[in-house]
Amino acid sequence: MTDLSKYDNSWYNPGGNSLKRLLWYFVNALVIKNHLNPISAIRVKALRLFGAKIGRGVVIKPGVNVKYPWLLEIGDYSWIGEDVWIDNLATVTIGSNCCVSQGAMLLCGNHNYRLPTFDLMVKPIRIEDGAWVGAKSVVCPGVTVGRDSILTVGSMATANLEGGKIYQGIPASIKSVR
Repeated sequence: MTDLSKYDNSWYNPGGNSLKRLLWYFVNALVIKNHLNPISAIRVKALRLFGAKIGRGVVIKPGVNVKYPWLLEIGDYSWIGEDVWIDNLATVTIGSNCCVSQGAMLLCGNHNYRLPTFDLMVKPIRIEDGAWVGAKSVVCPGVTVGRDSILTVGSMATANLEGGKIYQGIPASIKSVR
C-alpha cells in the first residue's frame, strides 16, 4: 500500500541552483509555453540561454513545456510541435531531422508503485536521427526511438524501438518496415 507520507526524493538533483530553476519556471511559462509567442527563434534562444544544446534550423512551436533545458539536446533541423511536454528529469536527446508532433509526451520519470514510499525513478530518453514521434504519443523513461523509426499517433513506447520500423499501439509494436 502506498504511503506518501514517507515519500522522499531528496536524492534527486536536476542540476542548476534554486534561483536558476525559479527563473526557468517563469521564462518557460512566459516564453516557451506561451501560445501568444509565435516566434520559434525566441524560444530557441531562451532554451539555449538556460543551457539547452540546440542545433541549426530547429523549429519549436508554441505551447511546448520543457522541465529542465540544461538536460535537453536537439540536433539540426528537428521540429517540436505544439503542446509537446518534455518532462526531462534526465537527459533527453533528440537527433537531427526528427519530428516530435503536437501533444506528444517525453517522460523521463516515473514512480515505483511496488514500494510503499512511491520512489522516484528517472531514466534518459534518446530519439535518434530521422525518427518521428507522432501526435499525442508517449515515450517512456529509458526508451530509445531508433533511427528513421516512426511511433504513430496516440501510441506508447514502453521499450526501445528499432530503427527503420513503424510502431503502433499501447504498448507500441512493429506494424511494418519503413
